[in-house]
Amino acid sequence: MDFRKTFDRIPEQFDKWRPRYCDELFTDVIEYAKLDSDKTVLEIGPGTGQATEPFLKSGCNYLAIELGKHLAEFIKNKFCSYSNFHIVNDDFETHDFGMQKFDLVYSAATIQWIPEKIGFPKVYNLLKSGGTLAMFMTRSDEKSANEELYNKIQEVYQKHFRVETKYTCKLNYDNVVNYGFVDFNYREWKKVRVLNADEYVEYLSCTQVEHITLQEPYKSKFYEGIREAVINAENKITINDTIVLYLTKKP
Repeated sequence: MDFRKTFDRIPEQFDKWRPRYCDELFTDVIEYAKLDSDKTVLEIGPGTGQATEPFLKSGCNYLAIELGKHLAEFIKNKFCSYSNFHIVNDDFETHDFGMQKFDLVYSAATIQWIPEKIGFPKVYNLLKSGGTLAMFMTRSDEKSANEELYNKIQEVYQKHFRVETKYTCKLNYDNVVNYGFVDFNYREWKKVRVLNADEYVEYLSCTQVEHITLQEPYKSKFYEGIREAVINAENKITINDTIVLYLTKKP
């Protein structure tokens, strides 16, 4: 199964429930890359554009490459008012960028889908000398603020969560320095979300690739169990989010 196209099935729902990034992150990337109207930017896999508009507002010449047909159409409609917005519906791994070079290439929770031996060298070659690679994502902790509820939820997973294919994508971001990048640094910010039972079920069913592919007879029983567990915990679950940013440069 190609999990990379999972969210392309549900662009509207994915856009509604995917956690947003913080303004501080965008400010740091824009300042680090020294973006302005003279700079060129490539976003890998923008999805529905949660990390797109702050860069468009810098005036840069922006290009997105999006694998999903429906996602590409969604984001095209979303940012059609920006004259500096451009998008191509294709696979980053195999797309021929020709002579194009960029001052910034960035990924908002997408580059981990690409094997590092493909992704890091290709980004390096696409960057101008002194260009920036920015990689960021949200890491969510659902245990520390509600451990008893977390344990109940794990029981539901053990009983009802049966998927045909496991999500196994993983990327060691530190390895980017093995491909010629320099000035590698890490930054993070904290946020908190509180969801009720219905919201948590929607969040899981629209933002987690394995959950989207869950089939009956497991699907109904799984979500019924999750909903019941949260309702029994005063109908709320607290999620501690860490927004993570990796920045590095091509010499």
